[in-house]
Formats: sequence, structure tokens, C-alpha cells
Amino acid sequence: QYRANFFIQLLQSLIAVGTGLVVLALIFDRTPDLNGWTRPQLLAVLGVYSIVGGVIGFAIQPAMDMLMADVHQGRFDHVLTKPVDSQLLTGVRNFRLWRLTDVLVGVAVVVWALVELHGNFGVLDIVSFVVMLTAGCGVLYCLWLLVTCGVFWVTRIDMVQDLFTGFYRAGQYPTSAYPTGLRLTLTYLIPIGLAVTTPSEALTGRLSWGRFAVLLVFVAAVFVFTRLVWRVGTRRYAGASA
Repeated sequence: QYRANFFIQLLQSLIAVGTGLVVLALIFDRTPDLNGWTRPQLLAVLGVYSIVGGVIGFAIQPAMDMLMADVHQGRFDHVLTKPVDSQLLTGVRNFRLWRLTDVLVGVAVVVWALVELHGNFGVLDIVSFVVMLTAGCGVLYCLWLLVTCGVFWVTRIDMVQDLFTGFYRAGQYPTSAYPTGLRLTLTYLIPIGLAVTTPSEALTGRLSWGRFAVLLVFVAAVFVFTRLVWRVGTRRYAGASA
């Protein structure tokens, strides 16, 4: 129905990935690797970055924007009074389908990276990649929801969400390329690296099983904490019928 939106978004996705490829070409024109990351491995990072960005634009950001608007305008009553879990309903009410072009372009770049890796990966690497990619997207959903839950206390938090969008750009490169403090921040405090770098490490055989298990425990803890914050926040909500 919205063909123009689709082709415009596809063009934007191609330009974004093309810009990343140009930067990689400039980097590897000067050095054979970036802190141990080879060109095919960084291609995988770029592809995952595009995939995760597409998931954010497709499902996470629209849902959070709608949540803020509903709380501002007192419409959130319609969510709380439905006979279904309010957190689940909040996450599946609004989608921007044309942002899936980012996912498609990202998948193409990941496949290109796998071809350049010449089979230096196994079935377990692919399985761990899918698991960590799913977990990473889940953590970003939790982080964005935690930020958005501030609307139950502060009401206007638009600038905080803009700040998160700016932080996400740092995920275009592996967290190991950053200083230790920033690397830990982008992995655990603002887990952009967990969503982008970690799946890339799993796909390229750089992720140990011990760290894999620790990250899954961390993801589970984040989900539990997010659920608690959601319950506390919704109890504070005072809408049109309150």
C-alpha cells in the first residue's frame, strides 16, 4: 500500500550500509585488522548493526512512542483495562513495516561476511548467533522500556530517548575497539554492544561459552528487573478515568 515509503526506506538503508562499507574500506586501507577484528568479521558487525537497527525501528521505537503518547493524553486506560497482559499489549500495538528493509539489507551483509569467512564457522556458531541476536534485541527492548517507564513519573522524557538513539550509533563498531570504561558501559549499562558486537562474536567464533552463559544470565536479570519497574510504573499511572 505504501510503496513510496518502502523504496525510500530501502534507499536509506542502502546508503547507511554503503557509508559503513566506505569507512571499513578506509580502515583496512591502513591496517590489516582493527584490534584483532578482520574485514569479514567487521562486515558481520555492520550487518548485525543494520538488523538490530531495523528491529528497533520496526517494533521497539513505535511501541515506546505510542506508550508515551497514550500516557500523555490519558489513553493508557484502554491498555490497562484489556483482558491481556499490559506489557505484552504495549509491545505489539504499533509497527513500521518499511523499517524491515534495514533487516533485509543487514541479513544480506551478514551472508556476504559468511562467504568471506570461507567456512570458518560451524552450526553451533550460527545457533549461538541467533540466540545472542534475539537476546540482544530483547535487552534493547528492556532498556528502551525502562527509559520510557519514566513517563509514569516525569511525563516528558523525549530527550532521554533521543540520547539513546545517539548512543546506538556507537554499536557500528566492536566494543573491543573502545577504551575499557566505555566498553563496559556499552556492554552492561547501555547494552548496545551486547546487541550488536556479541552476536557478531558468536558468529565468528570469538565468543567463549563461559561468557555466553554469563550474558544469558544478565539478560534474564534485565528482563526480571524491567518487569518489576513496569508493575511499579503502571500502579502510578493516573489517566482519564483515574
